[in-house]
Amino acid sequence: MADKRDYYEVLGLQKGASDDEIKKAYRRLAKSCHPDLHPNDAACEAKFKELGEAYEVLSDADKRAKYDQFGHAAFDPAYGAGGGGFDGGFGGFGDIFSEMFGGGGFGGGFGGFGDIFGGGQSNRNGPRRGENLRVNVNISFEEAAFGCTKEVYVARTENCDVCGGSGAKHGTSAETCSQCGGSGTVRQQQRTPLGVFATTVACPRCGGKGKIIKEPCDNCRGTGSIRRQRKISVNIPAGIDDGQTVSLRGQGHSGTNGGPNGDLLITVSVADHPHFERDGSSILYTMPISFAQAALGSEVEVPTLDGKVKYTIPEGTQSGTTFRLRGKGIPYLRGGGRGDQYVTVRIDTPKSLTKEQKELLRQFEESFGRTTDEPKGFFDKKRKKK
Repeated sequence: MADKRDYYEVLGLQKGASDDEIKKAYRRLAKSCHPDLHPNDAACEAKFKELGEAYEVLSDADKRAKYDQFGHAAFDPAYGAGGGGFDGGFGGFGDIFSEMFGGGGFGGGFGGFGDIFGGGQSNRNGPRRGENLRVNVNISFEEAAFGCTKEVYVARTENCDVCGGSGAKHGTSAETCSQCGGSGTVRQQQRTPLGVFATTVACPRCGGKGKIIKEPCDNCRGTGSIRRQRKISVNIPAGIDDGQTVSLRGQGHSGTNGGPNGDLLITVSVADHPHFERDGSSILYTMPISFAQAALGSEVEVPTLDGKVKYTIPEGTQSGTTFRLRGKGIPYLRGGGRGDQYVTVRIDTPKSLTKEQKELLRQFEESFGRTTDEPKGFFDKKRKKK
């Protein structure tokens, strides 16, 4: 607990930062130290993991509220939180008092605060859920729009397939510690000026594990778990946006003592498109047209994610006018149709004209009673009125 940095400090933010600021900070920092860009760099890998842990907490409203109130203790099992925040009521207060008085239930002449509050010492040898794994995957604009399948490589802890996670050599089994009876803790009494206090400490015989392994498994050396590289196929849903996360339940680190596995969280980074911009489920596109096309009207071909479609530009169209192509946007993430594509026309002024073309433009301008050399502006109209 003491060596963990503040999550806001990890992301370079102040407490009270908005959800959008948290998301942008994570995306920027995660890209700079992504393991794919820095292979075999342990420092970058550690920083990337730290960023993922901070983002996982601060991007979740409930977890963030608990973190803002209790700090890292909100997610420490030693303080009564089962990896997802504090239990309701007074659960875990016995453990907090035990930290103050040497680690254990507050007992003796006070009757035991752990029992009074209903929390007491958490079962350190009970089933525990495995930690989540977080990885990033890069996809194209089109892959985000229509969905795709990607393969990611993860290094995760798994139960040893030789001993089944027990840590004991094949054909043997772990024995329950005779000193603590399998609880992993023993109670000690301490006499102080305030009375006699009962404290709970890790069992010195089994080291707090609650069991003794006399013949460790050769494969995992008695730990019950091994680390493996896995290639996992991930279905990226159509309509996913940059920074959003896909969760694969049970594909994270293995649990301990029979607990469930954690999840694999895949955050997508969507590449920019050379022509399109995205706004939610809408696609924005700016299309250059000539002055003649705008003035006379024209049938043009507009690029979309589905290929080029024909569209008729009305006569007299002004630069900056926006048209809508229904159903040509991004598919809705949860299904049920697609957004629209918005096409903004921009009149493209020619940069180099021949002498004949310039003369034709002057004649065209004069046909409206104007000259190209002396445009009639606001002050010309004022002088006329005088």
